[in-house]
Amino acid sequence: KTVAETTGPVVLLEPGHPIRYYIPKADVRTELLRDSDSTSRCPYKGEAAYWSVEIGGKTFEDIVWSYPKPIPECPKIKDLMCFYNENVDSISVDGTVVDRPETPWSRK
Repeated sequence: KTVAETTGPVVLLEPGHPIRYYIPKADVRTELLRDSDSTSRCPYKGEAAYWSVEIGGKTFEDIVWSYPKPIPECPKIKDLMCFYNENVDSISVDGTVVDRPETPWSRK
């Protein structure tokens, strides 16, 4: 099931991390998201909020995150949403499927 589709992602490159695609909230099927109590903090972006995705009775915990109040040095990602590309079935960019990276956040 497609959870998000956009023509206007913000592509974020960070050393040691896979490419992240930050997507406007309007391009995410937010009715499939469930609030999470999880948070994390990045010294470069600020505090992240998380959501889980529910599809067909199955829950994918904390697979989406956003920075509602990023630090002043990183304003372009404010309120955009990002998916763990290592934990989704696929991400396509201009019709080409992007390789799924293996990271410490990969679900086995």
